[in-house]
Amino acid sequence: MTEYPEKTCQLDRLVRHPKLVAAALSGQKTQQRRDGLYAYPGEIFELEGVTFVVTGVDRQRIGDMSEADAHAEGYPSLAMYKDLILKMHANMEWNDDGLVWVHRFSRQQPE
Repeated sequence: MTEYPEKTCQLDRLVRHPKLVAAALSGQKTQQRRDGLYAYPGEIFELEGVTFVVTGVDRQRIGDMSEADAHAEGYPSLAMYKDLILKMHANMEWNDDGLVWVHRFSRQQPE
């Protein structure tokens, strides 16, 4: 996918929870799934003064998420990711066919 719809939220809201910020800063978190589109590839954001670049964005069925994806989200397992997401979003049900935007990012290397 090379053309993207209009963003639904601000990039600075992509990674917000303190534990997930810490996971990104330590290099454990390199992906963030969201219902909406928060960034386009190549965009830059900061977490606690550290610069990150969005390396890719694509759509994915939430049911296609793997253990490796859960690790890239900063969670020890897919089961824990699923459990925490459902606890964070009251009245949400896990729908394997639900589509999410996968935002991939990495720490930007100094020039």
